[in-house]
Amino acid sequence: MRTPAAYLRGIRHPEAFHGRGVRRGFFEGWYIKLVSVDRTQRWAVIPGVFRGDDGATDEAFVQVLDGLTGRSWYHRFAPDEFWASDRSFEVRVGRNIFDATGVTLELPQLSGRVEYATELAPYPAPGIMGWYGYVPAMECFHGIVSLGHALTGTLEVEGVPQSFDGGRGYIEKDWGQAFPAGYVWAASNHLDADPDASLVASVAIIPWMRRAFRGTIVAFRHGGELHTWATWNRSRERLLEIDDDAVRWVVTGPDGVLELAAQRTRGGLLHAPLRTAMHQRVEETLDARIRIRHLDHEGRVLIEGTAECAGLEVFGDTERLLAL
Repeated sequence: MRTPAAYLRGIRHPEAFHGRGVRRGFFEGWYIKLVSVDRTQRWAVIPGVFRGDDGATDEAFVQVLDGLTGRSWYHRFAPDEFWASDRSFEVRVGRNIFDATGVTLELPQLSGRVEYATELAPYPAPGIMGWYGYVPAMECFHGIVSLGHALTGTLEVEGVPQSFDGGRGYIEKDWGQAFPAGYVWAASNHLDADPDASLVASVAIIPWMRRAFRGTIVAFRHGGELHTWATWNRSRERLLEIDDDAVRWVVTGPDGVLELAAQRTRGGLLHAPLRTAMHQRVEETLDARIRIRHLDHEGRVLIEGTAECAGLEVFGDTERLLAL
């Protein structure tokens, strides 16, 4: 079991490992996005660990998504090939290393070293989940390790050297018992109206005291300022529509009104944690486009534009999600 001290330390450091001392019914994964300056290379690399209810399905992994073609790979490792710090962002899976300085990869598709040329930009404490991050019984926790940073270095992509100098990176993570039964997730830090802007937005089914509610977390940084729409700061949804072609979402809160319209494109299949095992079930793209408009409470447009190279997932029981 995790000690109370370790639990409180995990709240203060969402980027670190939360599974030390947890032997059953747990997963943790870091989502690391790497995009070259010309955007011809768009990769998501996801290291992590899964611990099932009986120990028979325990495994470490590194997932790889080619965001341009939709191809994906899942590399399994023995559980003892996983190590992570519970005090900082430092993860090792086999000979693959991920930390606050960059990534070192030795995978069939990707090998080499990409470093972070600027400091990581985490969401301020206590994190994007607000006070919900203090609730031990939450099914799934979410953390933003970096809203955006510059890249430098070279990776061999299926044997061909590709430069990431001047590219952009993004890092987030999840941990807990299992992914939500239904959710929408979107993220991009390639907004035409502001090269330093970054958006991450998620709405999900949240189990709560034998019932469930629709939980929202949105962080949008532009013009050097960070804006948040979330259930915990009493933001509200004016609109949420999901169909085969698009997701349309409007939220209002202390930071004004945010309008999002994401175009759905076909992506690659990634594994995601259920309570029994890692299952291939989540389709994700890094080729979505999101129209964004942020207005103040008087209706004045603060920023408007299109986000490219966007990650987008629409998964699970979306009918129930919309009904909550």
